[in-house]
Amino acid sequence: MPQAVIVDVVRTPSGRGKPGGALSAVHPVDLVAGMLTALLDRSGLESRQIDDVLMGCVSQIGDQSLNVARQAVLAAGFDETVPAATIDRQCGSSQQAAHFAAQGVIAGAYDIVIAAGVESMSRVPLGSSAHGGTVSDGVARRYPDGLVNQGVSAELIAQRWGFSREELDAFSAESHRRAADAWTRGAFDSQVLPVLAGAADAVAFDETVRAGTTVESLSGLKPAFRTDALAARFPDLDWRITAGNSSPLTDAASAVLIMSEEKAAELGLTPRARFHSFAVVGDDPMMMLTGPIPATKRILERSGLGLDDLDAYEVNEAFASVPLAWQRELGADPAKLNGWGGAIALGHAVGASGTRLLGTLVAQLEASGGRYGLQAMCEGGGMANATIIERL
Repeated sequence: MPQAVIVDVVRTPSGRGKPGGALSAVHPVDLVAGMLTALLDRSGLESRQIDDVLMGCVSQIGDQSLNVARQAVLAAGFDETVPAATIDRQCGSSQQAAHFAAQGVIAGAYDIVIAAGVESMSRVPLGSSAHGGTVSDGVARRYPDGLVNQGVSAELIAQRWGFSREELDAFSAESHRRAADAWTRGAFDSQVLPVLAGAADAVAFDETVRAGTTVESLSGLKPAFRTDALAARFPDLDWRITAGNSSPLTDAASAVLIMSEEKAAELGLTPRARFHSFAVVGDDPMMMLTGPIPATKRILERSGLGLDDLDAYEVNEAFASVPLAWQRELGADPAKLNGWGGAIALGHAVGASGTRLLGTLVAQLEASGGRYGLQAMCEGGGMANATIIERL
């Protein structure tokens, strides 16, 4: 059976996902097209050699409509014979794109494939694609009280696991500290590519990282998701999720070059890691964000590995309560968790975060000499993907 290997991973810096953000002037198609072009330039490949481009994107409307993956392939100047498809598994969209790409290689359907992701949350606000949508009768019958948004789910997780506001803010401040330290050490230099944003200078660093963040500076922020109606529905919630212990709205793109081990050898390219195991699960859509816990349990069972065999964990920081609950439930080593900071600092451009985390995981394993790494992401609607890679 062919082995699926990672040859290269690149990403843009993270821009704040609001008007005036560092990357808000860049069309999302052009943002991710630059990453596709970079993979070809860095590997010496011709676009005709790419069998497919699979791209994650959540809000597939407006500037991100019309199959944004195909639009990006054309904008990148790829040969018109290169196909592309856009995937929505909510926050795990580009991680799922990487799964499909690697599984296609393993199945023998692909020799070379690119998995990517993009989200311009300044130009296409989160939730835009749901505008005007209604809840089906079947869903309404099953959940008569109604489901909730992800912020409320993060509150429910904090309540269930008993995380205090101070614990959530301390985790968030540490995320910014680790991210700022990683940037200072040049840890991201090999994967983050500067982006020209209009007439401004090239954007070269993550705009979302705030090096001076402290628990004290976060403590004055008000709960972000409390409303009178929700407070009446959930009278026991303490409402401790704020903008400071949540991931910021973000503009970004990322891409990974995946191929068979045999093809890499034939082309004289050196694989950096291989895909070891995959898992995807559904979970409680009310809690919504607890999926990484059963996804991790499932992938460990399938892989034959134990948590202690893994040298690094990248668990997406949609909200601080999510990786904290994962860590506590599994007894994971906090030193191995999001060692270079997570989405609270680095940003969460939802369609692009999966392949961003994958790039960070590969680079961490290379820097530390570790062998195995785990990536897990919570996803809207109560789902999660998990991936184990092995450094080569």
